[in-house]
Amino acid sequence: MDQMIPASLAERRRWVVAPNQTDHPPGEMVLYWMHNALRGHENPALDAAIWMAHKTGLPLLVYHGLSEKYPYASDRHHAFIMQGARDVQRELQARGITYAFHLERHGQRGPHLRDLCRRAAVLVSEEMPVAPIACWVERLRSLVTTPIMLVDTSCIVPSQSVDAVPTRAFEFRRLIQSELENRLSRPYEELPANLLPAKFTGPLGFAPIDLQDVDLAELISQCKVDHSVGPVADTPGGMRAGYARWDRFREKSLTQYSRQRNHPDDPLGVSRLSGYLHYGMISPFRIAREAAAMGARKYVDELVVWREMVFRFCLEHVEDLDTMAVLPKWSRETLEKHAEDSRDEVLDWETLARGKSSQSLWNLAQRSLLRHGELHHNLRMTWGKAFLAMTSQPCQALAQCIDLNHRYAIDGRSPISYSGILWSFGQFDRPSEPEQPIYGKVRSRTIEEQGKRIDQPQVAEWINRPVAAGLPRVAIVGAGLAGLVAARTLQDHGLDVQVFEKSRGVGGRLATRRSDSGGGFDHGAQYFTVRDDRFARHVRSWIQQGLVEPWLQPIVELQPGGKVVEEKCGTPRYVGVPGMSAIGKHLAADLDVRLQTTVGSLHQVGERWKLQIENAGGNSSGAQANEVDSGEFDRVIMNCPPAQAASLLAGHSDLEATAKQVEMLPCWSVMVRGEGLSDLGYVGAFINEGPLSWIARNDAKPGRTRTDEPLSSWVLHASTDWSQEHLQRPADWVAKELLLALEQATGQRFHRVIESQAHRWRYANPVSPLGNDCLWDRTTGLGACGDWCGGPRVEGAFLSGMAMAGAILRHATIDRAAADRNGLVRAPTPKQTVDVV
Repeated sequence: MDQMIPASLAERRRWVVAPNQTDHPPGEMVLYWMHNALRGHENPALDAAIWMAHKTGLPLLVYHGLSEKYPYASDRHHAFIMQGARDVQRELQARGITYAFHLERHGQRGPHLRDLCRRAAVLVSEEMPVAPIACWVERLRSLVTTPIMLVDTSCIVPSQSVDAVPTRAFEFRRLIQSELENRLSRPYEELPANLLPAKFTGPLGFAPIDLQDVDLAELISQCKVDHSVGPVADTPGGMRAGYARWDRFREKSLTQYSRQRNHPDDPLGVSRLSGYLHYGMISPFRIAREAAAMGARKYVDELVVWREMVFRFCLEHVEDLDTMAVLPKWSRETLEKHAEDSRDEVLDWETLARGKSSQSLWNLAQRSLLRHGELHHNLRMTWGKAFLAMTSQPCQALAQCIDLNHRYAIDGRSPISYSGILWSFGQFDRPSEPEQPIYGKVRSRTIEEQGKRIDQPQVAEWINRPVAAGLPRVAIVGAGLAGLVAARTLQDHGLDVQVFEKSRGVGGRLATRRSDSGGGFDHGAQYFTVRDDRFARHVRSWIQQGLVEPWLQPIVELQPGGKVVEEKCGTPRYVGVPGMSAIGKHLAADLDVRLQTTVGSLHQVGERWKLQIENAGGNSSGAQANEVDSGEFDRVIMNCPPAQAASLLAGHSDLEATAKQVEMLPCWSVMVRGEGLSDLGYVGAFINEGPLSWIARNDAKPGRTRTDEPLSSWVLHASTDWSQEHLQRPADWVAKELLLALEQATGQRFHRVIESQAHRWRYANPVSPLGNDCLWDRTTGLGACGDWCGGPRVEGAFLSGMAMAGAILRHATIDRAAADRNGLVRAPTPKQTVDVV
């Protein structure tokens, strides 16, 4: 088997499991696992697989699976990869090669690669020395006995042919120079024209997707990925888009590259191909040949020397790439020495991700990543260096830099991404003297210095361009958690959003009632839990900001009379500080929220929507009723109980019927402050019998103003059955009855009640959520979100809002025109400025 491919391919292969190392039975096919060479031409891994199929007489199957579980999986990365898969599927079908694309999603999950690999005679795939690919290869190796061959499809000079790998570009350049020039002077060695493998026609174990006639946005909505990172219309995935970008750059800017490459205020002075190269949608062999033929030596040097040096570096350090261990010893030591140096500002993940630092140029750089998935390489170096000064520890700085780069950049997780990231922390560089605060001997690169060298207004003009042509104006009815998350996500991507809320405050059931007698009451959601990673990263930031704290005090289950059945300590609980309403206020801080404004109905005006306002009290900035004008909107999202959502949708969308399916249950809540009940041995309790379902001492929660003994403040929630039975009772009667129930449940009573009030939550909990994170009608531009869609918890509402924003962003960007191609934004004029050293 090792002799089945020609020397030009053999020099690129590495056996993970060699044929002589395993006793694998004859297989049904040669299997090519495609993941980072999404092209059907100039693809050494595909060519090796074709040769093996030809020599063994077996059919060839190309399997391409897109997982939900790769790090930083999002709508952005999914859309880019699937657009690339669509092109390669068409290309391979034209060549008569069986290509099976599988998308992991709800109802379509399973170990399909493992199962196919066990049936294969040999597995061929691409060498890609970064997570998660390297980890998945090792995992696969432990699960199968199949021979596994990896082929270098990325480097001009094969990675297997270079033994020593310097970490300085000039050293590596000397090492490969003669070999590089030799390879650039000759064309790619194509397969013989008659070398066509048999098509695999056996069962796959899943239904492959024909990507030529499917709705990519709808498919992605079914995936459990981060829907808050929108696709990029300006950079669609695929071979055709990649080569079109290269052709434009080659014709207009390639010859000027050496002069313009360091100028962020001339973003079109660089090729912007790194995402296409990372996923192998375009051939690096072709790009390098054509650039060399035009005499663009500097471009070839950047494309090959830096890119391939880092590729080989990642091969040797794949297990340590995301840790401080990957840095040179001198860098680790100097950063550790200065770890406790004072910083002007220490920022959490959320603040960094949204570009809300005190540095305007850094914020622009982060906005470029967030909205457009790219960052000019020169500005990225300054962006990366700043993390050391904006986080508390070097290890945290590295982690945050990697996270934001990989999460938002289309070329995130690629080896070339690590070159800029690790350079910012001293790798691929030498110690710099004299030592400086925070950075030590690591070369610093301040925002102020770069700001003086570039035309910042021109950089801002480019970065602030719309993410797509004709971005919709969005109205959100209801300022509950889901609506606020959707609004903020859309606004961060540059959309015009207005939120209309009938109440006096934001947050919905994340509510805190003020009290004249001191402190307040969380009379809605009592706490929240965290199960989903997409929610967890925000909660970690909120904890760092002091907005949220863990609630670690004893919570129990009670029987009547106050007998404790068991402690409920298995799931960590969190609360907002100083009240649950703090979370909603935080999310609404940057938004245009019109409070005390009731939307009675929707009216269509052409293809747009107008909201009928029944009463308007003002907005979050204090505007009065006569200032409120809804205007017209392209999209309207209902973040209100399903009955109210159905009423607004009536006559406009079939979503009305879906919303009507969800029944919401009520809950009476009582807030009481008095003398007594200050030392029960617990601060919260679930009650499974009688009128009450939950009690909690509000003033004992973290961050609350503690009531002086013997006073205590409690919130009581009635059971669903009791609340339904007494739904129309007066609030005073409800408060009195539930106070009696509290005495029966705890075996104790208030000696003196100072304050007591009841609040009715008519729509508190869904009987059975829909199971869909949100509802979306792309034909009408109407949608709905809330905890009655995906799940009845705070986390469910958060993820519902994220999904709602994702639906709008996907519809606005996937396979849509980019703004600067439709005359909406003028591309910056190239200008001559001083090179940044």
